[in-house]
Amino acid sequence: MSTLAADKPGRPWAPLMSRLFAVACGACMLFCLALLGALLYKIFGFGWDRLNTAFITGKPSFMPAKSGILVPLVGSLYLIGLTAAIAVPVGVGAAVYLEEYAPLSRWRTIIQTNIANLAGVPSIVYGILGLGLFVRTIGLGRSVVAGALTMSLVVLPIVILSAQEALRAVPGTIRQASYALGATRWQTIWYQLLPASLPGILTGVILSLSRALGEAAPLVAIGVATVVRQVPENLFTDEFTALPLQIFYWTDMPDEAFHEAAAAAIIVLLTVLIGMNALAVFLRYKFGKRIQW
Repeated sequence: MSTLAADKPGRPWAPLMSRLFAVACGACMLFCLALLGALLYKIFGFGWDRLNTAFITGKPSFMPAKSGILVPLVGSLYLIGLTAAIAVPVGVGAAVYLEEYAPLSRWRTIIQTNIANLAGVPSIVYGILGLGLFVRTIGLGRSVVAGALTMSLVVLPIVILSAQEALRAVPGTIRQASYALGATRWQTIWYQLLPASLPGILTGVILSLSRALGEAAPLVAIGVATVVRQVPENLFTDEFTALPLQIFYWTDMPDEAFHEAAAAAIIVLLTVLIGMNALAVFLRYKFGKRIQW
């Protein structure tokens, strides 16, 4: 493009502007990487010595040396597991209906616009909705189920949009070939479209769940406790806490040892997040190799 622009008369500055734009983009990337590197260096330097097996398997305590993250870690895993069980079937089902069944109409356009807008709504708004609907109206209290339903509201628009994009990326010839062989619409969706779009759907699902794992604002809004001594046994009644809330609580403590524990908990949370994102890349690569368009 820059070569073509340079050949046109009256635009001798086009190559220079192209280079300046590339340099500016590279500088922005380096600036972001530098900030990330400084942040990681600070966190690892502050909390690496605190990270050990006793810290991961220990329970929260008012004594910094004995504090652990077992309870919030298990609470986060329960929360993400239930969120996935709720949001993934509903989100993928909604995407399939909008893409394959819903006719082109004003009503569909309104729904699609609202879903796109909901994907950009701050998570604290969903927390307020979860407080009024799940905690107070339905009466689930500050349980894992209430938290999972609230987090499902946070990730549901992202799951729907990513699943829709994955379905749109499937070539139309696959649908036509399936119909030509006598398959019904449901058989075409189940045996052709969903397997072909599975890499994109899985990537969107895991990335949205990674976002939910690090969210604290919705949990604060529904009143989830920051310190819980026991792992929840009844997901409908027992209180729970999560790693982001435990980190928030420790960083607010005046004792420097709690800050070290918070840094160690951040390392664990980052490890889980990186693992989930690595799983998304692996699944996309694995299923992408099996599907030939």
